[in-house]
Amino acid sequence: MHNILKKHIPEASISLVIELLNKYPHKLKIVNQRQTKHGDFRMLKNRMYQITVNINLNKYQFLLTFIHEIAHLVTHINYKRVQPHGKEWKRTFQHLMLPFLDPEIFPNELLPHLANYLKNPKASSDSDVHLSLAMKQYSEKSDKSFIFEVPIGKKFEYKKKVYLRGNKRRTRYECIETHSKRSYLFNQNVEVLILI
Repeated sequence: MHNILKKHIPEASISLVIELLNKYPHKLKIVNQRQTKHGDFRMLKNRMYQITVNINLNKYQFLLTFIHEIAHLVTHINYKRVQPHGKEWKRTFQHLMLPFLDPEIFPNELLPHLANYLKNPKASSDSDVHLSLAMKQYSEKSDKSFIFEVPIGKKFEYKKKVYLRGNKRRTRYECIETHSKRSYLFNQNVEVLILI
């Protein structure tokens, strides 16, 4: 287990993660990238628990996603039926993350963003723009750009559709889907492919 985890999470976090794996048994599956989520938690038909985490995440994203999903498992065990990202899950997630907020595990430049995000964690860490951008710098380079990097009036592709980048409205970017001419708002940390 140690060798598998070493490929996906910071080495200094492995013993803490193994403790959680032993305390809360489940099947951990590392899966191909999914566009809509980094991980998930579910109970299988055989009443066993399963957590999946995307393989393409960097070590810090993977660890944060894993703890996010373990928090769902622990919340389910302790409370049964509650809101998926309600106050019980938030408290559980914050409690589970505390031992990992360590400069031996996360780089110093990520810790303030993590601490801020954990004050009121959301369903996705990507909803925190500052944390998402800080985490992304530890990922392999890709051909995609953040939407705020796309010049106004320039076309880009997102989920196999072509859009024209418009103006920023408070925290989101208004963009026009070129085929339907419909207007959509994009979070500023969405990754898109700029078209030439």
